[in-house]
Amino acid sequence: MKEKGYIKWLWNAARGVRCRIMASSLISIVRIAANFVFIWSSKTIVDIATGHAEGSLRMYITILAGCMALQILMSAAGIKLTAATEIRLRNRLRHILFTRILESRWAGRETMHTGDMLSRLEGDVKTVTDAICRTIPTTMVTSLQLAAAIIILAKLDWRLAICTVAIMPVALLISKSHLKTMRNLTREIRDTDSKVQSHLQENIQHKTLISTMERVPEIAGSLTGMLEDLQRQILRRTGYATFSRIIVQSGFAAGYLTVFLWGVIGLKNGSITFGMMTAFLQLVSQIQRPVVDMSRLLPSFIHATASIDRLKELYALPLEEKGSPIMLKGSVGIKMDNVTFTYPDGGKTVIEHFSHDFVPGSITAVTGTTGAGKSTVIRLILALILPDKGTIEFYSRSGSAKASPRTRCNIVYVPQGNTLISGTVRSNLLLGNPEATEEEMQKALHIAAADFVLQLPEGLDTVCGETGAGMSEGQAQRIAIARGLLKNGGVILLDEPTSALDPDTERTLLKRLSEEESGKTIIIVSHSPSVTAYCPERVHLSR
Repeated sequence: MKEKGYIKWLWNAARGVRCRIMASSLISIVRIAANFVFIWSSKTIVDIATGHAEGSLRMYITILAGCMALQILMSAAGIKLTAATEIRLRNRLRHILFTRILESRWAGRETMHTGDMLSRLEGDVKTVTDAICRTIPTTMVTSLQLAAAIIILAKLDWRLAICTVAIMPVALLISKSHLKTMRNLTREIRDTDSKVQSHLQENIQHKTLISTMERVPEIAGSLTGMLEDLQRQILRRTGYATFSRIIVQSGFAAGYLTVFLWGVIGLKNGSITFGMMTAFLQLVSQIQRPVVDMSRLLPSFIHATASIDRLKELYALPLEEKGSPIMLKGSVGIKMDNVTFTYPDGGKTVIEHFSHDFVPGSITAVTGTTGAGKSTVIRLILALILPDKGTIEFYSRSGSAKASPRTRCNIVYVPQGNTLISGTVRSNLLLGNPEATEEEMQKALHIAAADFVLQLPEGLDTVCGETGAGMSEGQAQRIAIARGLLKNGGVILLDEPTSALDPDTERTLLKRLSEEESGKTIIIVSHSPSVTAYCPERVHLSR
């Protein structure tokens, strides 16, 4: 029953490329048909040459050559079509899963490391597309080839066909006994590989910290342990797979020997011709090769089932509420009424019976000790999390709406710290508003006290490295603020926006914000006394 579930999942995943896969399978069938005609032609040519049959030798040689050419042509066409189908499906699955991850609901603490997610998007998607575009079609075509070879052999000598086929079940049953173990080992390998990728990604990203803390040997040692575990798991799985393959190949080696000796005896007593002997040997190859191929494909399908389980976990990520954005016109306020919230993985209530009205056009500082719930208030306003009790409402003269992902369009949000992405200053700014003009970008930079960008040799086209490498923390912070200000919205939500700024730059930023963004509701989370003093409204949170 579980195998049927995997097949159904693969069938749904193949949506959009099914016709291509069928075309590829049809090409393989034509190639196999040409191969059987080749066998029949070679038998007839040998019989004509030895005087056991009559006919035009030239005609059958022409047919033989035509079959060879057709097989080569079909093989090339199949390779090209399969490769194109595979990359199309792989890109489609990655796009779907990547979008799913971005649209998933924030859960307070992510259940998967980003390195693990990347491993699934790369390794597991590749394994699944291989199964859909190669393993399953090859299995179906190979089964057809096997059935045809058995039927033709039975027509030539039914006793030999029975003898050859009888060996298969024994070898396959012995091989199948290891399937469950191989599936479990494959899942362990994929999970360990994800841990390795997560370890690599996180520590490369923080290499400066690791170097300055002088912890390179320890971090490298941890990687060595993971890689040794991965090596043991792979070798163990390889041992099971090798044993199964040896059993299958030994069985079919015995089958080939049986056919060969059968043919030799037939030649000796005159019951078969040399052409028949040639056909026997080629047909037994057409029986044994598909079964050996299928024994190799079986581990591939097992690998695919482990990857399907891991991709299902990505598909199962809960999504945020969808719908048309609710954009309120004019000045927008936010009213939080008796809000209580506790994180699912925490036993302590972070926000309890909290109420405050961020009135339209106000400037409010949200302060408090570490762990008092400042970040939680931001997440509640952004509807990244929903309150356990109480309500959060956006309102203006044009109407009101309960806080949800659909009201997020009203918020200009600048998170804490360096949030620049690799690219240019321009590409970072356009992330806030893809339609922003040169003048709008320059204005946003001015409000954010980031005019220095225009004095750089490359100006807006200055390259930023990963996480803003090449910029100071203060410069990156101001560019991030400018990026946020390019987004339309009646509420400006800033999380520690001046933590990396000197006092003069901080005052300039706050002054320009209040003057240039007049009429908008500004909420600033900050520990800075100067920021707090600048804001007419204050909200203090305590544990």
